[in-house]
Amino acid sequence: MMNNIQRVHLMGIGGAGMSALAKLLKAHGLNVSGCDLREPHYDLGSISCSTGHNPDHIDKLKPEALILSSAVSHENPEVIRAIEKGIEIFSRADALSWLFNKSYGIGIAGTHGKTTTTSMTGLIFLKSNLNPTVYVGANVPDIGSNAVSGDGKYFIAELDESDGTFELFSPSIAIITNSDWDHVDHYPTRKAVIEAFTRYADGRKENGTLIVCAEDEGASKVYEMCDKSRGRIIRYGWGKNFDWGAYDVNTNHGGGISCRVSHEGHEIGNLELSVSGEHNIMNALAAISSAHLCGISFDESSQILKSFHGSERRMQVKGITQSNVLVMDDYAHHPSEIRATLKAVKSIYPERRLVVVYQPHRFTRTAMFASDIANALSNADEVYLLPVYSAGEKEVLHSSSDEIIKLSENRISPLTFDDAVEILKSALKSDDLLLTMGAGDVYSIGEKILRDNV
Repeated sequence: MMNNIQRVHLMGIGGAGMSALAKLLKAHGLNVSGCDLREPHYDLGSISCSTGHNPDHIDKLKPEALILSSAVSHENPEVIRAIEKGIEIFSRADALSWLFNKSYGIGIAGTHGKTTTTSMTGLIFLKSNLNPTVYVGANVPDIGSNAVSGDGKYFIAELDESDGTFELFSPSIAIITNSDWDHVDHYPTRKAVIEAFTRYADGRKENGTLIVCAEDEGASKVYEMCDKSRGRIIRYGWGKNFDWGAYDVNTNHGGGISCRVSHEGHEIGNLELSVSGEHNIMNALAAISSAHLCGISFDESSQILKSFHGSERRMQVKGITQSNVLVMDDYAHHPSEIRATLKAVKSIYPERRLVVVYQPHRFTRTAMFASDIANALSNADEVYLLPVYSAGEKEVLHSSSDEIIKLSENRISPLTFDDAVEILKSALKSDDLLLTMGAGDVYSIGEKILRDNV
């Protein structure tokens, strides 16, 4: 669909997924430009980026195709101008799948954990000198970017299920880390999510491999429903009863986790991670199993993963203040993610009082999961709640942060960005751990606390 196109313009180029796509398209030989409402958070190299959306971009740049972030409406004047001029309109997934489906693709999908799993997989293949192309929805310090364009045969990509467009991809190896109910604006029921992941699994290339987490209820249902004749299926989980298994887990004080690993029922060796949390052991097993399929030994993969320090905004240590307040940040915004993050943080810093600043993400998610979010947040010692980050949604009934506060059995205090720093300065005590959490711009509060050196 894009084979004869040379000039593309990306609207919303400053985001994680769009900036990574822009870099890959440029490396593919296309003339790439873009625009965004804000200054890009991600490095775009030599790609030109205009601030703001304006129909004049279409007249000046004369793109042959316009690629839209999911946050950009077709009613945007710049999009309307492109349509009037007969310019092709594509989504991010349209363009990414055009690149991906021509390759030996390793697609990582899942409601949670796909960014970390993609980062781990990409690092293993890069360090094994296989020169892969890698596409991740976050900056990965160990890789140095959110995108790498390699000349090897493998294309490793994080695939987004939020709007169903991951079904456009046809991987040679399809990974499903989990299948939880989320994105209720697109998936009205749990069943709809399972069906979409099943179609993704069955859309892999002929004789392709499906790698699926056996510990996740939703992913297990996908395994039960998928077409077993499509190709090989590998399952991973706890114990020795799966193709890949982990057991004898040890959490390190101050960070890191280790375990023993089995392959096809036999002990194969130790896995030591610098990142924390049992969920990251599962992510590592998914990465290791895909690497093993491509000829990378467990010993090599496990050695490489020792040096993996995580992706940006995934249990990221931001710094420490003069009063020894440790500041961390995490992208968690779904109840399952909140629970996993808080469990991991408390396990590695049990002596610190855990103070959480949480920013709910999207009105639809807040309305649907307010009770679960309140329950998940109860694992913190003290919680402050910001207004909902709308991500472009309109407010719906029972979707404000107040709903979470009402349903909480523990005390949760409302907070605004304007008063956050002053309130936290008074509330934080020496040796506390401040965790900012959410998919929006909540991370900026922790950065301000560090700048003020509380």
